[in-house]
Amino acid sequence: MSDATSHSVGWRPASYYPDPAIKALDPRFERYWLKLSAVERLTTGLRWAEGPVWFGDGRYLLCSDIPNQRILKWEEETGAVSIFRKPSNFANGNTRDRQGRLITCEHGGRRVTRTEYDGSITVLMDSFDGKRLNSPNDVVVKSDGSIWFTDPVFGLLGNYEGYRAESEIDANVYRLDPQDGKAAIVAEGVLGPNGLCFSPDEKVLYIVESRGVPNRKILAYDVAAGAGKLTNKRVFIDAGPGTPDGMRCDIDGNLWCGWGMGDPELDGVVVFAPDGVMIGRIALPERCANVCFGGLKRNRLFMAASQSIYELYVNTQGALGG
Repeated sequence: MSDATSHSVGWRPASYYPDPAIKALDPRFERYWLKLSAVERLTTGLRWAEGPVWFGDGRYLLCSDIPNQRILKWEEETGAVSIFRKPSNFANGNTRDRQGRLITCEHGGRRVTRTEYDGSITVLMDSFDGKRLNSPNDVVVKSDGSIWFTDPVFGLLGNYEGYRAESEIDANVYRLDPQDGKAAIVAEGVLGPNGLCFSPDEKVLYIVESRGVPNRKILAYDVAAGAGKLTNKRVFIDAGPGTPDGMRCDIDGNLWCGWGMGDPELDGVVVFAPDGVMIGRIALPERCANVCFGGLKRNRLFMAASQSIYELYVNTQGALGG
């Protein structure tokens, strides 16, 4: 089925292997492509799916449905879908800390929160230097326990994915210290900071510049060991007509990026090798906003794509953390 046809008829699973939705653009992608696996749709009916995060100890996936003010739960063993939290305060990005607790970016509260083991919610950060945050978007946790997140203005632009309000502070990227919880700006001047993730060795931090001119970009920074500082800002990917959003690294350092918008040929997930070459693509009938790895072996790629959640078994594993 062509990409354009899949848009016109809606989602249809592949009827044979290998799944034609999966394309190798470079020979290096072949090793990650399981020819007897296919893209599967786990659920649909969302308004804007975002922030997937895997809970291996419970064998379930959480995913934000931002406009519907809820976080959904999908159970691996049964396939059951239920509401994990509603209202969610327009939750967007999610991850887990090194103690297994849920860390969430909330547009509505303009804050980053932690869900404790008993279900109570702790506010980790909602302001900086006396000014309210904008709308925290995506978040990752480094192996030292530090929490890194982006804070663009997107949730302030209307009442669909947050509450319309004036921005009080520049759109920055922040780090929360694991010892004292103090916040520091680690990246300034990023135009619309969005998705972010670390390389497997945590020596590089990737950040999506979603308001880059003239195109969206994926920026790369060197991470100073033990200092919590970023240096050597550079353009890793110029997305051209593409729209990278959320992303995660596998154990080999490949970037698996949510992609799409504007042209059906772009919708889905794009995979970049560590040298920045686009090596593979997973076509979806919807724009993909974010991804994560999960499953018993961390070899299932979960894709939050507009109104649906998809998954695909791949021949790699997600890097720890993030």
